Amino acid sequence: MISDDTDQEFENKPSGNFRDIPGWGVDINPKNDPTYPMKIRTDEEIRGYTWERPVQQISAGVEVLKSVERPNISAVFGTSVPPSGLSGVIRRLAFKKSESTLARWAPLLLADRINVVEGFIGDIFTGHIPNIYTERGWRAEMKYNRKKFLLKSLLFLVILALLIIWILD
Repeated sequence: MISDDTDQEFENKPSGNFRDIPGWGVDINPKNDPTYPMKIRTDEEIRGYTWERPVQQISAGVEVLKSVERPNISAVFGTSVPPSGLSGVIRRLAFKKSESTLARWAPLLLADRINVVEGFIGDIFTGHIPNIYTERGWRAEMKYNRKKFLLKSLLFLVILALLIIWILD
């Protein structure tokens, strides 16, 4: 991993015997390479980190979540919607996990869905009644994908009815 403090050049030098790995070197033959002849072969890609890192964006006091697998935050990141509420708590927990695990990405998806609900609740508290039908794109779906929209609506109503029956019992 190369950080801003690293002065040394990074050279990608594979070591070991990779011939035992199934599929290794399958694209060595240029005629079997899907990018041939489009790619101009200069072998520059084996040098690794060869670009100048952009000037670091400043977070201006806004919390920015950082991967556990990187020594620094990316050069550009969003600060318009900092993590907050229940979705923020879930995001903070997810960012403690490796990027290659389901334990990272499933909570982030859940946090996105919770954030939508938090947005609707926030709208109501500020005196704005959200037009869920339009904002969720249901008008367009009703117009262009009527059968699937009606099927999803029916399924939602059945699940909602079963949930209400289960709660009232």
